[in-house]
Amino acid sequence: MTEVAVLYGGISAEREVSLNSGAQVIAALRTAGFTVRPIDAGADLASIIAQLTPKPDVVFNALHGRFGEDGAIQGVLDWMGIAYTHSGVRASAMAMDKDAAKAVFLAAGLPVAQGRVIDIADLADGDPMPPPYVIKPLNEGSSVGVFIIHSSGDALAQARDAWRWGRRAMVEEFILGRELTVGVLGNRALAVTEIIATEGFYDYDAKYRPGGSRHVVPADIHPDITARAMRIAVEAHNALGCAGATRADFRYDDTKGEPGRLVLLEVNTQPGMTATSLLPEQAASLGMDFPALCRWIVEAAS
Repeated sequence: MTEVAVLYGGISAEREVSLNSGAQVIAALRTAGFTVRPIDAGADLASIIAQLTPKPDVVFNALHGRFGEDGAIQGVLDWMGIAYTHSGVRASAMAMDKDAAKAVFLAAGLPVAQGRVIDIADLADGDPMPPPYVIKPLNEGSSVGVFIIHSSGDALAQARDAWRWGRRAMVEEFILGRELTVGVLGNRALAVTEIIATEGFYDYDAKYRPGGSRHVVPADIHPDITARAMRIAVEAHNALGCAGATRADFRYDDTKGEPGRLVLLEVNTQPGMTATSLLPEQAASLGMDFPALCRWIVEAAS
């Protein structure tokens, strides 16, 4: 019987999400017939390595955020010669770095928002671009540290004063319209989901608080946009060199009618696996239950 070690928890800002993902993955893998070795990955790397000895057949990487999603733990697993789920070092590192990922998407001819990297100290000089725009960390996920500046003034000062995600930040035009996402398994796009936040925008709270958002799958959008979003999700997955499961996030501006403007925001190489997560929901809409999805991800490990 295949033994799967599940790495979850971690030391990033997304630890609580990862603990939730990991607990559900552990239960699903046991239901699917695997022997499971849970490992709460804390700050002691030597302890993680010890818990991976003897080597399991596969590691299910259920970590989110820095050190779990950015190529760091992937490098450790490569060094130890252990197969693991999701993407490798290079793809994980590029996808997590918003500036690097944007360069890859541009080179592949994919539609992205206009923007640039700034030194956060430059915000003291005023707006880095005409409002509305978005300020976000270069290397965080789950909308951690994202600020939407609709007009000049107090909002910019609040973002500057609250900033704690490094010296550099990405600023991008704010795209009006709707939030869409597409899950990918291998080279297959699953579906297009529209995400409707209960309040404000689709931030960390909306993503993980029960009732914080509503998901419409399949999204009620123009069929040409559905086809385009699914195609771009696979192209972005391949451009980064991803493996296994990913999820591509989009903004869709249909404020002037359909079909509108579709913009690729990012690719998540470690999609959430919680009760409110989008990839499992899309898989379920196509008849793949959660244990079957976890089995597919394990069997795609390399």
